[in-house]
Amino acid sequence: MTPLFETAITSSVPSVLQKQAQHAVIRLCSNLDEKQQLHLTSILERSPELTLQLIRALVGSQYVLESCCRDSSLLLHWLLSDSPFFALTPIKIVDAIETACSDELTLDDFDSLLRRLRRRFIAALYWRDLNHLADFDEVSRAMTTMAEVFLQQAIDFHYQKLTIKLGLPIGKESGRPQPMLVVGMGKLGGGELNVSSDIDLIFAFPEAGATQALSPDIKIRAVDNQQFFIQLGQRVIKSLNEVRADGFVFRVDMRLRPYGESGALAHNFAALEAYYQDQGRDWERYALIKARPVTGDLAEADRLMDSLRPFVFRRYIDFGVIDSLRSMKQMIMAEVRRRGLQQDVKLGHGGIREVEFIAQCFQLVRGGRDLGLQQRELLAVLKECAQLGCLPGDVVVELRQAYLFLRDSEHAIQGYQDRQSQALPDDTIHQSAMA
Repeated sequence: MTPLFETAITSSVPSVLQKQAQHAVIRLCSNLDEKQQLHLTSILERSPELTLQLIRALVGSQYVLESCCRDSSLLLHWLLSDSPFFALTPIKIVDAIETACSDELTLDDFDSLLRRLRRRFIAALYWRDLNHLADFDEVSRAMTTMAEVFLQQAIDFHYQKLTIKLGLPIGKESGRPQPMLVVGMGKLGGGELNVSSDIDLIFAFPEAGATQALSPDIKIRAVDNQQFFIQLGQRVIKSLNEVRADGFVFRVDMRLRPYGESGALAHNFAALEAYYQDQGRDWERYALIKARPVTGDLAEADRLMDSLRPFVFRRYIDFGVIDSLRSMKQMIMAEVRRRGLQQDVKLGHGGIREVEFIAQCFQLVRGGRDLGLQQRELLAVLKECAQLGCLPGDVVVELRQAYLFLRDSEHAIQGYQDRQSQALPDDTIHQSAMA
């Protein structure tokens, strides 16, 4: 290990983590050839602060260390170029992904590309987060943008391939081609994804109908539009969710769709509206508070959300939902006790879920009358609660501070090994790295 690293480690890393830092640096350098090591040294000699950032990232995230050892270009030409110094804005993420993706790729190449892009952005995001270069807003918006763009790219890729095989889905009433519309639920809908989040989705399409061949010369067996979109959804999920040697893109959860796991994977707008009108339950109202179309035609998206809004937000102050909310809260507490989740920053007592529950209770009870409560982002809803007098201003300030602290803690926990966990670590090294 060079004196450059030794000096940086002894001067900036707590003693309990210095051996960990030394091992990380040695492992990193052992994966570089002589020319790459010289290149790394020349970069770091010009910037002592960059050296400290690299060490913090390697100690704070085993995922960053593994990623840099796996791909030296990620370290030398991405992390140590400009990515740590500039915010990962939605525009930057969209441009990079759209430029890299192409309909001409094979399926295997397409899936591998998505995973390489994901690793590149996640590593940069962990670097910025661990070095306090990115705030909560940047991290959550970057993750949300990634999910939206990867979803759209997967839909575009598979839609084009599937229309060749099954034909173009045509609406029975309009006679127009039908798009896939994805409704993001939970933190995806609220624009608040964490760094190792799954994405809760509902697949929809505007009209029933059947597929038609792309041209009269092509002979196909027409299928129902729902079958087309079910197959499309299955392909999209596999491209994003499947764990391969090069990782995954996003974990996909479809359990919030109508009828849950036993229901069809995709529904037309009329079927969705009928389900929620006739069979929708209070917990589904709760789940739909943050629902937001994240892909598809904007006009069609507005039409769908307009049809669902009366189910979620009653026109009057809905005191009748209070008993259901109380039961929901008791079920959550019982689950925490049963699973021993007291040390979980999301589900434990006083955790992220409880802050969300406070805000969303006011949304369900008063959201139909007080339209400002129909916002999806939690911090905006808390602000509205203060303005409406639902909560005292000092309480909202305290909840906001607690929420941001807990979300930052969540990101530090997840960034260590890129795992979907909110449990406080119980080993000394991980605790020290998080601290």
